[in-house]
Amino acid sequence: MKFLNLFLLTLFLGVTQLHAQVKVEEITYKTNNHFITTTIGYPVIGIYFSAEKKEPTIVLNPDGTGIFQHDDLTKKNIAWGIECSEEGIPIFKAGFNSASYTFWYKTNDNEGWVHTQFSIHFNKKKMYLMGERVKEYDD
Repeated sequence: MKFLNLFLLTLFLGVTQLHAQVKVEEITYKTNNHFITTTIGYPVIGIYFSAEKKEPTIVLNPDGTGIFQHDDLTKKNIAWGIECSEEGIPIFKAGFNSASYTFWYKTNDNEGWVHTQFSIHFNKKKMYLMGERVKEYDD
């Protein structure tokens, strides 16, 4: 019985610690508040390339920062996140072998948040940002 109690206590503390690691940030778009996170259970972090080109790219760092490279190859530092609930649960729309999320970002020289689509295509093992930047991933 002591073993079971110890096991349940350890499990509870482990789950609590895991949940505490999801960082949630509150942002304001126009007059509405939204919540964003960088953790959705898939490897979002990395470099997203334009189809069959090396540039322009979008770089997403684990700490919610990154670099957005425009079509003219100019680069802007960004803050980013994917929309989630206040508890950090990602909000998505399920499709046929895909999931679509709302990706939020803002440049460091601009106070306004911008939103666009982020999608994961499970059969292709690809993630798309803005519909044109793509990154392959492994499970």
